[in-house]
Amino acid sequence: MKYYDELTRAMSFLGEQEKTIFIGQACKYSGTAMTNTLKGVPQEKIYEMPVIEDFQMGVANGLALAGRIPVSIFPRWDFAVCGANQLINHLDRFPEMGTWPTKVIIRVGVGSRIPLTPHCQHYNDHTEGFQKILRNVEVIKLEEPEDIFPAYEKAYHRTDGKSTIIVEVSDYLNSK
Repeated sequence: MKYYDELTRAMSFLGEQEKTIFIGQACKYSGTAMTNTLKGVPQEKIYEMPVIEDFQMGVANGLALAGRIPVSIFPRWDFAVCGANQLINHLDRFPEMGTWPTKVIIRVGVGSRIPLTPHCQHYNDHTEGFQKILRNVEVIKLEEPEDIFPAYEKAYHRTDGKSTIIVEVSDYLNSK
């Protein structure tokens, strides 16, 4: 099994689920390696978002509050940082505010450095920092292909009131 193939399989699985909806940058239209992993997801479940990350995370929160399971896609951790307000102050704190059942699957990528670097604002890995900040959102980093499908399956099926950030490493797409 290959890293890319497992990501594609996981996205197809999520795309088959009735309540899922995919939102993000370069989801419907090409632009990143993540785009190609969505080829098995029905197009009517994919919504392209402009580069307004805080708004995107807020939309994901609203969809979750309405009973959907959004898969919010940020091609780079560095972009997801712009949505930290909605992530930390809202999604992560919902379980502490009352009985608002929410589940968001947040897909982020550590930008590639191979074959060339996109520069320092596109390849940072903020996994450890967010693991320290978040109390009710689990952060899972995908190091090996065999970890991918179980992580996305867990994120979809979880019943503990937590959302999940799943961190993909772009440089593994061609090396693992």
